[in-house]
Amino acid sequence: MDHPPLHTVAVVGLGTMGTGIADILARSGRQVIGIDTNEAAARRAVAALEAGTERSVARGRMTADERRDTLARFATFTGLEAAADAELVIEVVPEDYDTKCQVFAALDAVVKPEAILATGTNALSVTRLAADSDRPERVLGLHFFNPAPAMKLVEIVSSVLTSPASVAAVTSLARDLGKDPIAVGDRPGFVADGLLFGYLNQAAAMYEARYATREDIDAAMQLGCGLPMGPLALLDLIGIDTARTVLDAMYARSGDRLHAPAPVLRHLAGAGLTGRKAGRGFYTYAAAGSATVVPDALTPGPAADGPEGRPVTGVGVVGSGTMAAGIAEVFARAGLPVVLAARGAEKARAAKERIARSLERAVAKGRMSGPERDAVLARVAPAGSVEALGEVDLAVEAVAEDLRVKREVFAALDRVCKKGAVLATTTSSLPVVACARSTSRPRDVIGMHFFNPAPAMKLVEVVTTVLTGDGTRATVREVCARIGKHPVDCSDRAGFIVNALLFPYLNNAVKMVQEHYASPDDIDAAMKLGGGYPMGPFELLDVVGLDVSLAIERVLHEEFRDPGLAPAPLLEHLVAAGCLGRKTGRGFREYARR
Repeated sequence: MDHPPLHTVAVVGLGTMGTGIADILARSGRQVIGIDTNEAAARRAVAALEAGTERSVARGRMTADERRDTLARFATFTGLEAAADAELVIEVVPEDYDTKCQVFAALDAVVKPEAILATGTNALSVTRLAADSDRPERVLGLHFFNPAPAMKLVEIVSSVLTSPASVAAVTSLARDLGKDPIAVGDRPGFVADGLLFGYLNQAAAMYEARYATREDIDAAMQLGCGLPMGPLALLDLIGIDTARTVLDAMYARSGDRLHAPAPVLRHLAGAGLTGRKAGRGFYTYAAAGSATVVPDALTPGPAADGPEGRPVTGVGVVGSGTMAAGIAEVFARAGLPVVLAARGAEKARAAKERIARSLERAVAKGRMSGPERDAVLARVAPAGSVEALGEVDLAVEAVAEDLRVKREVFAALDRVCKKGAVLATTTSSLPVVACARSTSRPRDVIGMHFFNPAPAMKLVEVVTTVLTGDGTRATVREVCARIGKHPVDCSDRAGFIVNALLFPYLNNAVKMVQEHYASPDDIDAAMKLGGGYPMGPFELLDVVGLDVSLAIERVLHEEFRDPGLAPAPLLEHLVAAGCLGRKTGRGFREYARR
C-alpha cells in the first residue's frame, strides 16, 4: 500500500544537523515541527533559518514573500507531544542508544499510527531501534550528511522489519528535496561513513605514531587525492567524540583492527578536546564552534637552523614513461635544464615527444605561449643511457615499479653521477632504503614521490631513510619549492602517507561489493555526494589499474601484517582474470576499447 505524501515533518533534535534538515524541509514547502528540550537550541535553529533565508533573498534565490512563508512553516517546541500531527518524524539526537530508545518510546505514544519514524544515526543499529518500537515496519534510517542543505546524498536504511511503503515514501521525499537517495542495509556506518571512518581512524593512528605532522597528513590527502578536507581537520569538524562512537560500533560488528578507535581519539575526547565545537581537537580554533585555525604549540614555525640545500643547476630524469616525461616537464617548466635518459635514444626521443604534446595542449588552452613552449622544450635533452647524467646535481629515477630494476638503475647512477649529486626515486610503494643500499652513497639517496599527472599535481612526498643525510632532504625540499610543488615529509615505510591511507579505503570498498552490501555505482555515488570525493573508489581503481592496486595492497599487508589490510579476494580474482581496469577495457566496469 502506498504511503501518502509527507507534508508535515517533525525534526527531533535541533543541533547542527537537525537545523540543516529543518531548513531544507521548510524551504521545500513542508510544515516543520522542530523539537528540542533545550530552548536555546530551538532559538538558534530559528535564527539560523532567518539568517539563511535572508541571504537567499539578498542573492536573488527567493523572494521576500517566499522567505516569509518559509519562516511561517517552521515552529519550535520543547516537548515530543508536538509531533502528534507529523506524518514523518526525523530523530537527530546525540549518538547514544539509550537516548534514542527513549525518544522512540515516547514518540510511539504520541504520533499517528501511520506516521513513519526515521533515525538520523550513522552508527547505531536501526534494526535494534525498530525492534524496540511498537511500529517496527515504519522505522527506518534517514542519514543526511553535513552540511545537510549542501550535501546531495541521503542514505535510506532499511531493517529486515521495514515496510517497502515506508521506504518508498521517504525515498520520494528525498528526491523532492533535491537529494540523491541510496538504499542500504543496516550496518554501522552504512556506505559512506563505513568507508570514511576507517580512513579517518588510520589517519589518526598515523598522527599518533608521529609518522607525519597533522599539517602534512592533511595536505597530503588534499593535494594527493583532491579531497576537500584533510582527515584530521575532518575529524575536528565531525567531532572526535562522534567519530569514536561510530568506530566503536563498526569495530563491534567487524572485529577489524582498522576500525578499533585509535587511542588518541579516546584521549582527546576524554579531555573534552572534541574538535571545532570545543575550540580544540587535532587543531586549535579561534573559539568554540569556529572554523578558523589558530597557531598553537604544534604549529610549524620558521624553518629551524640546519644544513642548507646543495645548489641544483641541472637535473636528470631516468625513464621514458608517463611519469618520467611528466617529471621532466615539471623541471623544464621551472627553468632547469633536464637530461631525459631512457634505455635507448629512440625511447628518449619518444619521451620528449610526449612532453611536446603536453606542452602543445597547454598552448591550445591558453596556459602558455608558443615561445614559452619552445623554451621549455629546448631545456629537455634526450639521452640513450644514464651515462649522460654525469654532471647533473639531482637525478630522479622514474622507471618501472620493480625493485630489481630500480636497484640496477641506482647502481648505475652511483657509478656515473658526480660526487654530491642527490639521487631520488619516485617509487610509491617500494623501500627507498633498498635503492640507497645499491649505492656507495646512501646519505645522498631519498624518495621524491610525485603524483600523476606530475605537471598538474602539487604534492611531492619527500621520503627519508635512516641513512639519508639532512643536507639531501634540505636540497629536495628547496627544489620542490622552486618547481612549485608542496613537499610533505615522511619516513621510509610502505605506502608513505597517501597510499597508506588511500588503498585500505579502496580495499574496503571492494569488500562491500564482495559482501553484496552495495553496488559499485551506489558506493561511488555515496563517496562523491556524501564525502565530496572527486572520484568514487571504483572509478579510481579502474583508472589506477587493478593490478597496480593489488600490488600496493600486498605491499601494505606484508609491511604491517594487519589482517584487515589483506587484499579483498574479489580484487585478486579480477586481476587473475585479466580485468585490470580501463587499460584492458574491463575492471569493475566495462569500457569501450580504443
